[in-house]
Order: sequence, then C-alpha cells, then structure tokens
Amino acid sequence: MLTLGIPLLAAILWGTFAVRDDPSRSGKASVPIPGVIRLLLELTFFALAVGALFAADATTFGWLLGSAVFIHYAISYDRIRWLLGQ
Repeated sequence: MLTLGIPLLAAILWGTFAVRDDPSRSGKASVPIPGVIRLLLELTFFALAVGALFAADATTFGWLLGSAVFIHYAISYDRIRWLLGQ
C-alpha cells in the first residue's frame, strides 16, 4: 500500500502546490503558495527520498541522488533566489 501511496501523494503535492507565475512550470498554480514554502516542499521531498534509499540499505543510490539534488540546486541558484523573493 505504501509503495504506491507515498509516491502518489508526493506527485499530488508536487503538482498542486506551486508559486504563481513560476517560469519553470506552466505559470499556473492550482493552489498558489509562497516561494519559500515551495522550496521547502521540494527539499523535503528529495530529503525523504534520499533518506528512504539509505533506510533501504541502498546507500550508493542515496549518495548519488543526494549529490544530484545538491548539484541541481547549486546550478539553479537563480531559481532559488526567485523563489525566495516570491
């Protein structure tokens, strides 16, 4: 049940809560939220995914995903700055 429920819940939250006029999305938000809340939602989502990999004893994949997320956010610093300004 959790195997399907958790990713489904994550997908619903990811698609529902957005910052109005977000250039990385369609610009439309079903439920508009402040940028800092969206950033926290994204970071929580990825932190839980990395934690789940470590809990499943898939440490190599946990490190790979964690590193990829860190690199992604480091490269997209302009989006983070935009989110924090919303």
